[in-house]
Amino acid sequence: MRRLFPVTDLTAADDRGEWSLDALADAYAYPDTDGSWLRANMVSTLDGAAQHDGRSQPISCASDMRIFGTLRGLADVVVAGAETVRLEGYRPARAREAFAARRAAAGQGPAPAVAVVSGSLDLDFSLPLFVSPLVPTLLLTGAGAPPDRIAAARRAGAEVVIAGEGSRVDPARAVRELADRGHRRLLTEGGPRLLGQFVAAGVLDEMCLTLAPMLTAGDAQRIAGGPSVAVPERFALASVLEEAGFLFSRYRRI
Repeated sequence: MRRLFPVTDLTAADDRGEWSLDALADAYAYPDTDGSWLRANMVSTLDGAAQHDGRSQPISCASDMRIFGTLRGLADVVVAGAETVRLEGYRPARAREAFAARRAAAGQGPAPAVAVVSGSLDLDFSLPLFVSPLVPTLLLTGAGAPPDRIAAARRAGAEVVIAGEGSRVDPARAVRELADRGHRRLLTEGGPRLLGQFVAAGVLDEMCLTLAPMLTAGDAQRIAGGPSVAVPERFALASVLEEAGFLFSRYRRI
């Protein structure tokens, strides 16, 4: 792996060109801010596909997964849409020794919480994500969510967070509710509809995008879908890493 931007004489790689997890954690550290910081992590092919056969794994690579793990290792909470949780087979976040000292110094628990966004709460609450996480899973839903599903979620050990009216979750309110619970370093892994909602609400601070050197054609979703913004929001390039033709870029809101 090599750094393409910003250009520097310093290197974080070893003699084989591999970056340590500590070096990646330094490169992707959250900014020092008094408020919350929402970053997204997504992968896309050259022709804009965010998935293949309904999943992101076929367009990923080993280095992409190392960065994926690093971003999780730095976050207070991982936010994902219900459909992504179902399709990707989400499990509880793990405590990793490589990030233990860094998390302890930042006042974080051993692993990030997972927050699932769902208006209907149509989820299998017998899965490990709900019954055996290190940190209780949060469910972000609307005030009109079915009471029986709220009760089932709570019986499974999940924390239900009301973050909208009716069956809709308000993206800005979801960020505030998580921050009020001490989750200021937020990471969303999609899916595309949820990311599109965060973009449209103007609450996304940072975009971590892996560009895969692949073409898929077809009608796969882009990394963000749903409502459009009236005026495209400009982000500034913060860094670019490269390995085996994959580009690992990071953009921040201007």
